[in-house]
Amino acid sequence: MPIHSSVLELIAQTPIVKAQRLDTGVCELYLKLENQNPGGSIKDRIGMSMIEAAEKRGDIQPGATLVEGTAGNTGIGLALVAQQKGYKLILVVPDKMSREKIFNLKAMGAEVVLTRSDVAKGHPDYYQDLAARIASETPGAYFINQFGNPDNPAAHEFGTGPEILRQMAEVGGLDAIVFGCGSSGTMTGLSRCFAEHSPQTELVLADPVGSILEEYINRGTLSDKSASWMVEGIGEDFLPPISDFTRVKRAYAVSDKESFLTARELLSKEGVLGGSSTGTLLAAALRYCREQTVPKKVLVFVCDTGNKYLSKLYNDYWMLDNGFLEREPYGDLRDLILRPYTQHDTVVVGPGDLLVTAYQRMKLYEISQLPVMDGDSIVGILDESDVLLHVYGDEARFRDPVSTAMVSKLDFMDVKSPIEALLPVFDRGQVAIVMDGKRFLGLITRIDLLNYLRRRVQ
Repeated sequence: MPIHSSVLELIAQTPIVKAQRLDTGVCELYLKLENQNPGGSIKDRIGMSMIEAAEKRGDIQPGATLVEGTAGNTGIGLALVAQQKGYKLILVVPDKMSREKIFNLKAMGAEVVLTRSDVAKGHPDYYQDLAARIASETPGAYFINQFGNPDNPAAHEFGTGPEILRQMAEVGGLDAIVFGCGSSGTMTGLSRCFAEHSPQTELVLADPVGSILEEYINRGTLSDKSASWMVEGIGEDFLPPISDFTRVKRAYAVSDKESFLTARELLSKEGVLGGSSTGTLLAAALRYCREQTVPKKVLVFVCDTGNKYLSKLYNDYWMLDNGFLEREPYGDLRDLILRPYTQHDTVVVGPGDLLVTAYQRMKLYEISQLPVMDGDSIVGILDESDVLLHVYGDEARFRDPVSTAMVSKLDFMDVKSPIEALLPVFDRGQVAIVMDGKRFLGLITRIDLLNYLRRRVQ
């Protein structure tokens, strides 16, 4: 393999892997591993395309400020290219973006402006509108505008599309391809490429439930109402100016739950770590494959790496909190315990452990209190305020044992108590210590109750 002079030379020419363990019916399913791009997603392609085309036109000068609104991966692709070329980058992102993406963007030198994800296009806080306004108010700034930039679909018409056709020629061609639509650059570019070079290839759209695009493709109606969804980077509440849906004849609406579970299935069965939108695309591709009565060669994108979603869809507790994973219902307070002690999920500390150990566990697991366990018996509770009051004024007390700072006078709650009994506990600023007789089951906090109530509404 050649030695490259820049990380930008690693963009594109991503591998394709044939799925072996997924249920694809009579079809063969091929995975286009766009997560192998240096920035971790297919958006690296348009990041480079849109910046380099603007350079050639003279739209941006050395050291210029670039501005864009993005749900994440386009931002990372732009940040990668801007970093290598010496541009300042301001990105406006909706607040549902995974924190891994935000950390990634900031570490690459981008300025990140968080905005609301619960407003539609036309609202001043909508991420695209806010980005346009920031660009107009920043002297010498260039607004990338992926949703209206023809250099976006061009990256796929002249790059991704021909690349796929060359690769799939080795197995006899391509009958169908499954993709998602955010800015619509991938769809529009591939549509134009395949219209000329592979007109028999069927174009299939995967769309999150709540987006308006599935209804537009399947029923020809354009709704002015959309709902929220948690999958990042695909789905829309309007038709992007660069979009061309004329060759897309079939679309599938995929729920958040199905998306996340399918992405996890991809990892467990094929060893491929994909992001949330990958789960949406794969779920649609599997539905399409299983509906076919004659064998077809189908390709689906692994749009981005799942490394950016470790705190979300690959976190069992986040999945449980949001109702995407199920536990056996008990009909009592066990249904509210996120980390059951009996399943070894509860993070605990011993009375003889050092306070610095307890502090480190709180930080690592992002929790505010720890049960203090002596064997299987709970002998105390230690929370952040207990540690703070004990060590303030003498930091050396971090070396004291937990028993010197813990609360040992405990109020227990029987597992069969009504949910209403939690409210006085929380009103006293405490957490509920749930017991089954003398057996400790776990803790219930305010957020556990909130999550439980929200799940009942879904």
